[in-house]
Amino acid sequence: MTQQILTATQPKITDDLDALLTVFPPEISARLREFGDEGDLIEIVMDLGRRPEARYVDADRVLLEREITEDDIAYVVERVGQFTDDNRAGITRTLHRISAIRNRQGKVVGLTCRVGRAVYGTIDIIQDIVTSGKSILLLGRPGVGKTTLLREAARVLADQGKRVVIVDTSNEIGGDGDIPHPAVGRARRMQVRRPSEQHEVMIEAVENHMPEVIIIDEIGRELEAEAARTIAERGVQLIGTAHGRTLANLLLNPTLSDLVGGIESVTLSDEEARRRGTQKSVLERRSPPTFDVLIEIVDRQHLIVHHDVSKAVDAILRDRPLRPETRYRNEKGEIIVEKGDDLKKDRSGLPKRGRYENGIYGDNRLGAREERGRAVRPVRIYPYGVGQNRLRSAAQNLGVPIEIINDLRRASAVITLKNYYRKRPQPIGEAEERGIPVYVLRSNTVHQMEVLLADIFALKVDTADPVSIAIEETMQGVEKVLSGAPVVELSPQPPEVRRMQHQLAREANLISHSYGREPNRRVRLYRE
Repeated sequence: MTQQILTATQPKITDDLDALLTVFPPEISARLREFGDEGDLIEIVMDLGRRPEARYVDADRVLLEREITEDDIAYVVERVGQFTDDNRAGITRTLHRISAIRNRQGKVVGLTCRVGRAVYGTIDIIQDIVTSGKSILLLGRPGVGKTTLLREAARVLADQGKRVVIVDTSNEIGGDGDIPHPAVGRARRMQVRRPSEQHEVMIEAVENHMPEVIIIDEIGRELEAEAARTIAERGVQLIGTAHGRTLANLLLNPTLSDLVGGIESVTLSDEEARRRGTQKSVLERRSPPTFDVLIEIVDRQHLIVHHDVSKAVDAILRDRPLRPETRYRNEKGEIIVEKGDDLKKDRSGLPKRGRYENGIYGDNRLGAREERGRAVRPVRIYPYGVGQNRLRSAAQNLGVPIEIINDLRRASAVITLKNYYRKRPQPIGEAEERGIPVYVLRSNTVHQMEVLLADIFALKVDTADPVSIAIEETMQGVEKVLSGAPVVELSPQPPEVRRMQHQLAREANLISHSYGREPNRRVRLYRE
């Protein structure tokens, strides 16, 4: 796997923690100062009738031995900003967030006071993507650092001279109050009165303020997803976040799947279904994705990047997911980039057109095992009329790497069945014109595929298995009958093996019957 090291700077953190400590009752503030470890503090939790807790990166700590009273909660509420419809408040010109828990009468009975930090320098790990002009979706679980990256992206792009507008629903990006926090740089900020109006403010930002970049946090409703698509189609770079873990999870979210193109069920023609080796009803991407790039945030120092969302989604829906790019910071603070699947690999050096012999079309083996200690190259296989699940099982049984693709131009080899090869369909003819080797199987069985893959990868296959020997004898017998032999009698086999032999005969359009008594009962093959 190719690795690259990017230049990294030492992150600078500002948290305005003193401003947050002033809103708590004095004994809680004093206790927090005694603990220290301010850089690891995540949030303070105060619930009526329970002891207050401070949550750190490594553990939770009890602040007081007594329980929180209504006076304690009122003390905090009086010193923070007004709670909005989403039950969030803040402290002017800071990034701290205070969230309320209310009872059925609307009275505040609990508080979650989250420490907000501006971390300068964290954008280095994806700065090349952010400055590329592509629309980006940051995906991750709550608290993993999505908003921090979003804030840094706004600052970097605005400082480069771009017109950046932040749609700040909960004042979490630009901080509480009418003056944005310095961490957003020269970016402008539009506040949202109610969370339900977020999509309207997104459209208003585009129509009224001529932005080149729109920054939006927590896309979570269908109307917001539709507004995001509208913005992207107007040529504005969109950088947003959504809750989730992986691209595959996002596809299963009916509300947000449109962000990556959506899913719909389609019915394939018989020819296309045979070419793909799938059922006629399959899932396809409904439309172009809203975002060009999707970044999964595993943790603050580890990201997974899908550079082409449309190709990544198509690969997942066809059960052939691509390997994405991985980025992380090592112990030295260096940014390591591990490249994923190269979608534009060169086909130079592939074997040229060969001859049809022993069920294989083509002279050279494609994936011969390399020197000891080195990895085996994956072979890109275009199956035509071949069961893809059986092909994967055969590769897994042998422990060899294959990549099943549906783009003939990227294929290293084509695998098909003899009855399809005889009809010379368009993909087979095109493969021969391009010089792509065509491998022809006698039957659509895992054993036949194992034999073929063993030949491609220059493996030695254990032929001592009695069942494998019987199947191979059956295939040779089928070949003899198809070549003109009136009848072929096979070796005696137990009932379970004979059933397999009869199945192979039916697949070759031959007649088979069992003769004799156990244990010498055997199968005979012949034409009608």
